[in-house]
Formats: sequence, structure tokens, C-alpha cells
Amino acid sequence: MGDKNAIHAEIEVINAGGEPRDIALPNQILPQHLYLIPIASRPFFPGQVQPIVLSGEYWKETIQKIGETDQKLVGLVYTSNIPAQDTAPEDFSQIGCVGKVLKPTMQESNIHFICQGLQRFRIKRWLGRKVPFLVEVEYPAEEDQKISMDNTEIRAYALSIISAVKELVQSNPLHGEELKQALQYFSPSEPAPLTDFAATLTTASGEELQKVLETLPVLERMQCVFPLLQKEVEVTKLHGEISKEVNTKISKRQRKFFLREQLTTIQKELGITKDDRKYDAEEFEKRLEKLNPPEPVAERIDDELKKLSYLEKGSQEYAVTRNYLDWMSSVPWGVFSKDKLGIKKARQILDRDHDSLDDVKERIIEFLAVGAYKKEIAGSIMLLVGPPGVGKTSIGRSVAEAMGREFYRFSLGGMRDEAEIKGHRRTYIGAMPGKFVQALKEVKTANPVIMLDEIDKIGASFRGDPASALLEVLDPEQNSDFLDHYLDLRVDLSKVLFICTANQLDTIPGPLLDRMEVIRLSGYITEEKMTITKNHLWPKSLKKAGIKKAQLKISDAALRLLIEGYAREAGVRKTEKHLMKIVRKSVVKFLEDPKLSISVTVKNIEDFLGKPFFKKESLISGVGVVTGLAWTALGGVTLAVEATAVPKENAGFKQTGQLGDVMRESSEIAYSYLLSNAARYGVKEDFFQKHFIHLHVPEGATPKDGPSAGITMASALLSLGLGLQMKRGLAMTGELTLTGIVLPVGGIKEKVIASKRNNINELILPEANRGDFETLPDHIREGLQVHFASTYDQVAKVLLSASKDKSIKK
Repeated sequence: MGDKNAIHAEIEVINAGGEPRDIALPNQILPQHLYLIPIASRPFFPGQVQPIVLSGEYWKETIQKIGETDQKLVGLVYTSNIPAQDTAPEDFSQIGCVGKVLKPTMQESNIHFICQGLQRFRIKRWLGRKVPFLVEVEYPAEEDQKISMDNTEIRAYALSIISAVKELVQSNPLHGEELKQALQYFSPSEPAPLTDFAATLTTASGEELQKVLETLPVLERMQCVFPLLQKEVEVTKLHGEISKEVNTKISKRQRKFFLREQLTTIQKELGITKDDRKYDAEEFEKRLEKLNPPEPVAERIDDELKKLSYLEKGSQEYAVTRNYLDWMSSVPWGVFSKDKLGIKKARQILDRDHDSLDDVKERIIEFLAVGAYKKEIAGSIMLLVGPPGVGKTSIGRSVAEAMGREFYRFSLGGMRDEAEIKGHRRTYIGAMPGKFVQALKEVKTANPVIMLDEIDKIGASFRGDPASALLEVLDPEQNSDFLDHYLDLRVDLSKVLFICTANQLDTIPGPLLDRMEVIRLSGYITEEKMTITKNHLWPKSLKKAGIKKAQLKISDAALRLLIEGYAREAGVRKTEKHLMKIVRKSVVKFLEDPKLSISVTVKNIEDFLGKPFFKKESLISGVGVVTGLAWTALGGVTLAVEATAVPKENAGFKQTGQLGDVMRESSEIAYSYLLSNAARYGVKEDFFQKHFIHLHVPEGATPKDGPSAGITMASALLSLGLGLQMKRGLAMTGELTLTGIVLPVGGIKEKVIASKRNNINELILPEANRGDFETLPDHIREGLQVHFASTYDQVAKVLLSASKDKSIKK
């Protein structure tokens, strides 16, 4: 009731010819000091009336100070999207709008009030630089309306603005009826308020509107506002056209819907209705016209189509049958892609996509050559075995491209359900065919290249053994009649080329491994990695980031440091990751300075990658220390074996270093052999009886196992017994028997590469592995001195020849 009485009192004052107590007039006397409130979104204009909401916690004191003044006026200043509570004096624009605060109220910790814009002001001096902000102001003089209207150009602009505003108000539904009525009170004889009013109608940015507020000459202000208004009109017209187009499309869809309903009714009346079952059947028959299914398949499809014709559309059986026919008609029965049998082209593709790996590429070319000679490449199964990052998957893609076949890849890692291979039976809800039928559907040919990735990581569970299910698929004698449980029909996979990948052979079941042709991919030496990085990885990294070669360069020396200091591995996956790290850091610098060009060198590579992870290793040497070579799933590595003797009355032997059962047996064989043959090699007969021997393989946190450290452990014990330091830069591998025979071991290429990586140039290998070494590429064998031994006597002779010319006693 109090508010209503106040309003009635104001009306009575106005009717009596007086002035209202709360409504401000622009020409009234304005104060020289004002409290400021920042406006973040867009500036406030004279003549504008708008509600304002402020945080009570932050601005309560300011509103109270304003309320204590006689005129209740506030300075509203634009601060360019800076939150009000974070505003500093430097953020305020120089020109703002003085406004009358009307009816301030407190609601839910916020202050609400209506503000009426009165006039522009300019900040002269800051009197209070913290909340509440207090400034001394001056009020720029407005142009005389009569003088302004004598200017023909101003009058023309005023008429144009009124016309544009009317068009905008009429076409934009966001502007209400009250705004349309307010427009009637503006005329060309009042250009200044008209221009300010027009500016408030636009959706221009805060900076553009602040420029209008700061423009004091009326003509210049109109020249600023009119383009903004025209742009707003164009956007509104475009919005209307888009809305009209959308409404037209909706109307067309509704019209089509009603016509379809009428057509269905007419067809029913005439008895020519085609229901969904007929449409489904025709779709499946249309697909089958392009295929050449075997007779059993064609008969099964005909039976299922007949069944589909009398099943109720809403029944569960209908959905099962329809899905079955969908799969049956999607398998490319009798559709084969034409093989490309050109050996020259295949060699070009392999050389283009892969550097090094000459022995692997030669094996693949031999395989393709047989197909070219026979004029047909029948299905085959290849197994690519090697450490991660050596290019197994990419070789599969290159083979598919060289043959002109479609390529499909899926991973067997962690697969534990044999239904993934052979499909689910149709009795289950959500049943699907196996991966091989899915592959044929996707590639749309019956002779693709299918890659089975990570075959060494396949699992088994209560759902079955997928590895056993693969026996049928990967057997050339059986896969021509592969039975998928979902289709319940024989599918010919004999034309498919299967390429499997694995990191190791130990976890692959024997019967499955027996069906595959094994091709080994060993790790790369530094020179090979350099070539791969320059030809493939570096251009690929630049392309991913959209960087030109001239913008970012890396020197050969920096590349070598990256490979040896940051990415010492058998493959090149870590090398690629570190290259991408360099590229990402460079892109940040390019954004800061677009004209910058960067060259990565040995001096600044740490700025991109930090300190090197690997430092140049010095091989462990000393009495009882010998370097061995070992094979792991990640490639070859060097392995130091240490032995020490503790004087004790009771002899004994102990091993540490987290050794596996096989490696423990190798150490015990080496100990027994040296114990029984100590005198032959010049070791005192009572040395082993009076000492407790401790054998250790460093890096105890890493599990180690395998038979190839036999001669290495025996050599460490021999060095300990003679008290001699063995030759530096010498490494060895080989299995030892109790009779001193040196047996062959695997992974020769990986071990030789590991020795070159660690600058070891002299090796002792089993005589039986001579063929494995001689088949290695020349660039790997270059610079190596290799001794082949069939007995441990020959190993000891090489060791002692460099240790004070000690000879073996016979």
C-alpha cells in the first residue's frame, strides 16, 4: 500500500504541474562528485531505463552512500567484461553515464534497482580508488538541437535511423509492443537522444557501443550508430529467412506424412497394400542379386524368406529372422577383388613405407612372387614376431596395398570368449556372427587381408578358449569350410590372407603356432632409426601439426642424441612420441611469434625434452664380472653377471637377482662344471672348497629367466677363481652342459643389435648359431669380431688369451 500511495502522490504532483520527486530530468543540476559502479557487459546510455542487479556483499556500501546524497545519482562506467568485484580504477573507461537510482531493494543477498540514464560525464580525478569508488567529474556540453537541425546531413541521418529502427522493431520479435510505442516519441528534431536510443537496440559489442558513448559531436555519433543499425537489420532479415526456410521444411514433412497416410488408406481400399515384410524381403533379394552364394546358402536364404513372409511383424521371431537375413545378404558370397601381382610395384610400396627390414621385405616378396607365378594368391597365414614399435602392423597394411586387397584389422589381446571368433548361436538375444564374418561384411570382398593383432596375448576363460577356436580359422586345410555358429553355414576363408602379429612366441599354443609361417622383425640399430626418423617419423609429426619443414628443423646430431639418450628401445614408438613433444612445444612458440623459425640442435634439445633418460653406459668390469647378452620381448639387452667369494670353512653357492628356475639351473650347472674342472683352468683346487660363492645379476627388481646365460655365469666364476679381470668390450651368450658342451640359443639378431647399441665389438657365440649370424645384414655384422665356440674350452681360451696369456691345463 505504501508503494501505491507514493506512486499516486507522484501522479498528483505531475498533474498539478510540478515535477515528480523520483523521476530525474536531464537538464537538472548534476553533482561534481559521483560514486561509480562498473558495467561489464555493455555501456549505459542517456535516456535508457533498465534494471540493474549487484552483489550486496560487495556494493552495499556504495548504494548506501548514494542513498545518503540528495539526488540519488550514480556513475555507470563500462569496464570491458571484467567482473565487478575484480575491477580496479585502471579498468574504468573515461566517459560514462550518470543515472538516477530508483527503488533499490535487497533480494537474496543481491541489490536490485532501476536506473534512468541522464547524461554523459567524464572522469576528471579519482577521489576514492577503492570501493566505494568516488570521482570528480565534468559534464561535456551537448550540441544545441536547433543548431543541429539546421544541418541537412544530420536531418538525413536522423530520418534514416528512424526508418531503420522501425524496420528492426517490426521484424524482430524480441522487441515488445512497449518499445514500438516508445519509438513514436522520437523525431528528427531530437537527433542526440534518437541516436543513443538506436544504439541501445543493437547487439553490437561493448567496445563498439563505448565508442558511440564517447563520440560527442552528434553527426559523428550518428555515423557510428547507423552502420551498426544496418548490420542489425541484415542479421534480423537473415534470421527471418532461416526461420521461414525451417518452417517450410517442417510443413513439407507434415504434408508428406499426411499424403503417405492417405496413400496407405487408398492402397488398403484397392487391395494393393505392400507391408514392411514385403519391403524387407525385396531389399534382401535386391542385395542377393549382386552376390553368388553357394547352393546351401541360397537354399537357407530362400527358406528364411518364406518364413519371414508369414511371421507377424511385431513378434520376436520376426526380428530374429530379419536380422539373420540382413547378415546373410551382407556377406560377400562369391565376390572377390582382383589381385595385383606385380612384384616391382609391391617392392616399391614396401620400400616406400618401410626403411631397413630388408630380410622381412624379401620374405614377403617371395610370398607374392609365388602367387604371381601361379596367377593366384591363395590364402596363407603369416606371423610377424618382434618387439613393440618395429612396424608389424604397418607392414600388414603395405602388403594389402601391394596386393590390391581390402584390409581389416582387429586385436586379439585380452579376448576370452570363443564366440568372438565363431559367433553366438541364434538362440541368444543380441546374438552376432564372429569377427571374421563381420570383417567380410565390412570389406565387402571374400579375399581381404585380415590382421590378427597381439595373438600372443589371447586369453581363456569359462566362456571357452579363443586360441583353440582359431585352429580351424588358421588351418589352410580346414578354413575353406569354416562354420560360424550364428550363420550356421560354411564360410570359405581359404582366399583370405591372414597376417598375425606377436611380441613373443612363448605364450602362443604350439598347435596354433605350427599353422603359421613365422617372420621375425628384430629391433633397429641407431643408424636404421636415424633413417626411419628422417624419412617417415619427422615428416609425419610435422604434418600432424600442420607445420612446414622450413619452420621447424632438427639436426642429425640432435636426432642421434634423441634416439640414444631419450628413446633407447628396439622399436621407434618412443622416438615418435619425443618428436611429437618437440613439435607441440614448438607450436606454442609459433603462436606467440608466427614469424619464428626453430632449429633443434644438441645445445637446445634439453629445452624441449628435458634431461636425457639414458646416459652413455660404462660397462661394469672387474674380477668376477662378465657381460652377457639376453633376449626379451622388447628386444635384445646386455646383462652383467657378477660373482664374489666369501672365505668360509663350509663351501656353498647362492644366487640373487630375481632369477627364474631355468636361469637358476644354468647357474648351478656352471658352478658344478667349474668345481669339477677348476684345476684344468688354473684355479686352485681348494678355492671353491674354502669359499662361499655368491652369484648376482644386477637390476634385481627385474625378473630374468632363460638358458642362454650358462657360459656367461661359468666365465664369471672362472674370472673369480683365477682372480683375473676379463677383457673389456667382450660379451657372450650360450647354454652350457655339465660336460662343457656349448648349445645354441635363440634371438641372435636381437642380441647382436643390443651389443652394437652398447658399443661392444667382440662376441662369443655358440658354433651352432654361426648360420644365424652369417645371415644377418652386412651393416649389422660390420665392425664385429665374433668367436664361435662348441665347447667351454674354446670360450675359456678366448677369455684367457687377453688375461696375462694364461693357458689351459690339459
